[in-house]
Amino acid sequence: MAQATFSVRMDETLKAQFDHLCTEFGMNMSTAINVFARAVVRERRIPFEIVSPEPETAREKALRAFRSIREQSAKNYPEGMSLEDINEEIRLSRYGGEDAE
Repeated sequence: MAQATFSVRMDETLKAQFDHLCTEFGMNMSTAINVFARAVVRERRIPFEIVSPEPETAREKALRAFRSIREQSAKNYPEGMSLEDINEEIRLSRYGGEDAE
């Protein structure tokens, strides 16, 4: 099988840590990368989970905002407002006083 060279840039500290662990595992970095590449090809996926350190941050912020609005709404408006009452409140806030059309 023909061989090809593959060059990777990485942080020096990470490289040293990776080299040290590979040595502990009884292989060099090149062998470790080949093991990884074979696993990716064989499984047709990255063979481990990749997650964000802050999962669903935007979703969580949106949910917090929604809950805050809901709580504020519950405090400021009496229960049992009809859809017509709500629409009237919206109309008044958009267009002003009672006489506005």
